[in-house]
Amino acid sequence: MIRYKKYQNKNEKNVTTFNKWYARAVCEETVDIAALAEHMSTHNTPFSTGAIHGMLKDMVNCIKELLMDGKNVKIDDLGIFSVGIRSKGAVTPEDFSTQGNIIGVRLRARATGNLSSASLKLTAKLREYTEYSNGEVTPGGSGGDSESPDEI
Repeated sequence: MIRYKKYQNKNEKNVTTFNKWYARAVCEETVDIAALAEHMSTHNTPFSTGAIHGMLKDMVNCIKELLMDGKNVKIDDLGIFSVGIRSKGAVTPEDFSTQGNIIGVRLRARATGNLSSASLKLTAKLREYTEYSNGEVTPGGSGGDSESPDEI
């Protein structure tokens, strides 16, 4: 079940969305690799929590290694992991330098297969989260992930 909170858009820059109400997904818990391994071990597998944990840690290390080698990594029905680069422009190719123009490197993930946005839209069950901060029924718009206002 995906829970959401309602929030009011207070960004005055976009007149068409200003003051309208939208949904924002609520995350109640972040599951780490150890907890994921424990959860997976309860799904009729012959592998112990420890064995699964070791495989997952090795998988993470291998994904990092492959990404640093310039490869994308696709995990079917989950996502395609890749590296993105943020850079600022240079007037000419000769003016461009790694140190002067590359601002940062970041991990990117795109949903694929059974976890794609289209698939999630068809299968997700949604329910409003009832515990707003400070007892508010109409919280502000800070924190959490959200789709663009017109997407659901």
